Amino acid sequence: MTQDQWGALQEDLLRTIGQNNYTTWIEPLEFSDLNDGVATFHVPTNFIGNYVSQNFGDLILHQLATTGEQIQRVHFRVPAHASAAPTRATSNTSTPERSSTAQKSSGKTKDPLPGAPLDARFTFDSFVVGKPNELANAAAHRVAEGGPVTFNPLFLYGGVGLGKTHLMHAIAWELQARRPDLNVLYLSAEQFMYRFVQALRDRKMMDFKELFRSVDVLMVDDVQFIAGKDSTQEEFFHTFNALVDQNKQIIISADRAPGEIKHLEDRIKSRLQCGLVVDLHPTDYELRLGILQSKVEQYREQYPELQVADGILEFLAHRISTNVRVLEGALTRLFAFASLVGREISMELTQDCLSDVLRASERKVSVEEIQRRVAEHYNIRLSEMIGPKRVRTLARPRQVAMYLCKQLTSRSLPEIGRRFGGRDHTTVMHGVKRIEELRVQDGQIAEDLEMLRRALEA
Repeated sequence: MTQDQWGALQEDLLRTIGQNNYTTWIEPLEFSDLNDGVATFHVPTNFIGNYVSQNFGDLILHQLATTGEQIQRVHFRVPAHASAAPTRATSNTSTPERSSTAQKSSGKTKDPLPGAPLDARFTFDSFVVGKPNELANAAAHRVAEGGPVTFNPLFLYGGVGLGKTHLMHAIAWELQARRPDLNVLYLSAEQFMYRFVQALRDRKMMDFKELFRSVDVLMVDDVQFIAGKDSTQEEFFHTFNALVDQNKQIIISADRAPGEIKHLEDRIKSRLQCGLVVDLHPTDYELRLGILQSKVEQYREQYPELQVADGILEFLAHRISTNVRVLEGALTRLFAFASLVGREISMELTQDCLSDVLRASERKVSVEEIQRRVAEHYNIRLSEMIGPKRVRTLARPRQVAMYLCKQLTSRSLPEIGRRFGGRDHTTVMHGVKRIEELRVQDGQIAEDLEMLRRALEA
């Protein structure tokens, strides 16, 4: 059998088993030789060879029989030169466009690890940097250089739509470009659990351990998913320790800080906190505006004739502060709608097209939530904030809370006063005025106000 015949059979296998299975399991196979009725294929790892043999061996044998050759069985082995060959590369994270380009240039695939696919849009070039994500971006860039491990693990956390997954994908793309010799595996915590359960069911735990301990960079997204799943946590703990002992880089993301993930074992929390823990703060107005401007530049290529009236992007950046996905989705809908009806993106069209999004994004902060947040920030009891004491350590946080209630809610001054222990509306007026003065004079007060406002609007 020739290489051309094997190439034709690969096309048949692709149609039979689908793109995902083909990319993960069939593409890494390299036809070696045919002797005494045994067709031998080279594979990157024993794990892949065993998996293909058990799950696709009969199908491959059937396809080979169509060539007219007398083939009784197929054999998969790791070539002796595998450790020196550049086949230890990236995980199954390439998009079709990038993987096809790589295959054309190298003549063979570099895809031994079955991870999750990467999104080609999520690169460092497309990541808009602002004050809320500046540290996370810098840390991600440092890890993506692929040099000596300086902090392990890198733990990124933040709310929905703040850029955690974007940075994870960007790191993976950059590592693939800079260090193609590294074994990079990116997957979600759910996929880690699925592969663990599958290995238990098929009694292939040694293959599972070999697979995850052979990586150079392990990236696990949404690690909070394994909280409460004892067996999965146990295996994750041992995998984590094994990679750290080998000085391999680990990158983790979650929706909250390690210490705040409920039902996560204390020993795992401790391990996750021993590296660099970086918080992606809620977006501020400037960052949201920058993201919108970046998106508009991209849409210009698709909608070159579309006009955007002045003030539209500023309006959206101010009104939609929940998360970046909602913001980008609103802009996508707006451009699509305007192109379909052939109109300029005006304020009237924006409000009509995005009426549901704008209603959902209206601020609904309560006085009680403001009081709780301010009390936590200044480390005082809520009862002390609304109590009668007037000492400075309590009076200043109380005035900050009153100011935020005036700015972020529609409550009247008398009603705000009643929520603060039955105080008179003139007391609230004085507190608000005092904080307005201090915001200009005292940098710490200004920083506290901005931090609390972002947290309340998130």
